[in-house]
Amino acid sequence: MALYRVGRIISLLCCLLIASSLAAQTVRSAPSLDAEVSVSGQLEAGEVSPTETLESLLERLVAAPSKERGLVFESIAQLDDSRVTRFFELLFEGSLYINRKSQSVVKGKRVGSSIEASDLFSDEALENLRRRDVRRLSVNNQLRLRLLELRAIKVVSLAGPTDKSDTLRQAVETLLASPSAVSIEALRARSSVEQNSEIRERLALAVALSDLESSDAALVEDALAVLARNASPRVRIALEDVSQRADLSDELRSKSASLLRKAESRQRWMERIQAAFFGLSLGSVLLLSAIGLAITFGVMGVINMAHGELIMLGAYTCWVLQQWLPAYPGVALLIAIPAAFLVSGAMGLLIERSVISHLYGRPLETLLATFGISLILQQTVRSVFSPLNRSVVTPDWLLGAWELSPGLSLTYNRLAILAFSLLVFTLLLLLFKRTRLGLEVRAVSQNREMARALGIRSARVDAMTFALGSGVAGIAGVALSQLTNVGPNLGQGYIIDSFLVVVFGGVGNLWGTFNAAFALGVANKLLEPSTGAVLAKITILVALILFLQRKPEGLFPQKGRR
Repeated sequence: MALYRVGRIISLLCCLLIASSLAAQTVRSAPSLDAEVSVSGQLEAGEVSPTETLESLLERLVAAPSKERGLVFESIAQLDDSRVTRFFELLFEGSLYINRKSQSVVKGKRVGSSIEASDLFSDEALENLRRRDVRRLSVNNQLRLRLLELRAIKVVSLAGPTDKSDTLRQAVETLLASPSAVSIEALRARSSVEQNSEIRERLALAVALSDLESSDAALVEDALAVLARNASPRVRIALEDVSQRADLSDELRSKSASLLRKAESRQRWMERIQAAFFGLSLGSVLLLSAIGLAITFGVMGVINMAHGELIMLGAYTCWVLQQWLPAYPGVALLIAIPAAFLVSGAMGLLIERSVISHLYGRPLETLLATFGISLILQQTVRSVFSPLNRSVVTPDWLLGAWELSPGLSLTYNRLAILAFSLLVFTLLLLLFKRTRLGLEVRAVSQNREMARALGIRSARVDAMTFALGSGVAGIAGVALSQLTNVGPNLGQGYIIDSFLVVVFGGVGNLWGTFNAAFALGVANKLLEPSTGAVLAKITILVALILFLQRKPEGLFPQKGRR
């Protein structure tokens, strides 16, 4: 009897095990209720019930598991609530936390071992929380891009036809950076009502690039008509793809290939124009750095090897003024122009009175003396400001570029330097032509002995001329600070080029310096794309040596009796 009972128990246990195994297999093979809810949530991601508010979605966010928060974030992004933008700004900054005590979302800042909490929208201070009492809200890069896209689509869809705000412009740029099927439809709808010509052109470009991938020949043909005058890299790549598609007619493929050739030709011209602009920009820098050297070299015959360090002093003057006025970089830059002229001019006057005035007529000794002065100035700057490079802040009104067409843009800082160099050159011409100092400088440069015989104090003229040339070098340093970092070796990169400009243009001739600076700058930048930067400089140097062999006086030799 006992054995019979044991057998029944064992058989019953076997039946239970078999039943539980079958039930587990059934559960694994059938979708769970949670899975159905998850799939349904994914299908309805971004859809918001009319009764949903930001407060209710924040409550869902607190209660939702980590894997489902992305759906709640997408729902929040679709809300028509002005506070949503602020919410995502704080989210992307990493300043949002879930308060485990109150089960709410708060704004927080880590301070030591605690969190300074405040209200999400009113910034009202709350009690400090311990780190274990909060959980940080964060998003990965994929979700961040998705949320940015949703917000941009909403902005583009809801903006009025005359809205020219920066928010709309940024939303359009966000969708253009990584267009999707949904964003393209939003851009297409926006292009039909957009009145801003610049934004409408960008929208038309995005829609046309999307239509090129269509199998509809009519859409592809219309897109090719829109892209006919665009030579941007994205357009050229898209045209190349269309020209190789087998599902299109020969006519469309040949038309795409023809547009591709035109776009490449237009792009080459754009590159040449861009190189010419950079050449003019380089020429303006060479003009500013060489014109002061041309004045001192032409009038006094002094080879000033410390000219580059005077440029450096002007750049450091600009940097120091920006440290004194950190909130007003534009004002500091404008003040730095006369300040750099005075600082470098005073240093030049000190060098002339203390050293150079005793070495007139001995060019080799002046060269060695000014070279030693340049080393002293470099080491002094290293001791005072450290040998590290300093960055000068570019004002907002010099940032950005003037885009003439896709692939051709002129940066505002280089345009400003070009205009500034022309202004300085014009003022120097007026100084030499219309003032007594200019008349005396021209007289001394043409015939020093005769000028002294007529009562002109040549020593005073030499001092004022050297100070003037040094002051212009300081102004050049202010301009260079907008293009490169400020450091003790800043002037060394321009001293040799400055001497080349002065010799090529004609010693002491301002017009010669003007033409030589822009000629060398443009020639250098036009050669660089085909030869490289180093070989371009070598080619220009060889050509310049051959030119000076035939015409050692330069382009515009100085007139007068020596």
